[in-house]
Amino acid sequence: FQLQASGGGLVQPGGSLRLSCAASGFRFDDYAIGWFRQAPGKEREGVSCISKEIGRTYYSDSVKGRFTISRDNAKNTVYLQTNSLKPEDTAIYYCATIDRLRVGARICIPGNYWGQGTLVTVSS
Repeated sequence: FQLQASGGGLVQPGGSLRLSCAASGFRFDDYAIGWFRQAPGKEREGVSCISKEIGRTYYSDSVKGRFTISRDNAKNTVYLQTNSLKPEDTAIYYCATIDRLRVGARICIPGNYWGQGTLVTVSS
């Protein structure tokens, strides 16, 4: 199992970035995938998750309406479009396989496989 996160960088408040998570070494379309983030001195936070069947998505309250998750199973890639970025979005963003996703119950629990992280810095 390999997950490779990319697309982070330095952006001004109000800006946008598109993060990518490229997967290899396993049947990608058998897994839900999620994005998590961790800021310095803070606990890891679940940001967004997408089911293995396109259409079921979860967003944390802190990013709902600003971030959009999508997946392209033909390319074994999950994307996180981040818009209207705020300084509090600054963190290392990780993608991971998902062990349990219950969108209605707002449950998105990561599994055992993680990418290496990509740094998003929102600052003027």
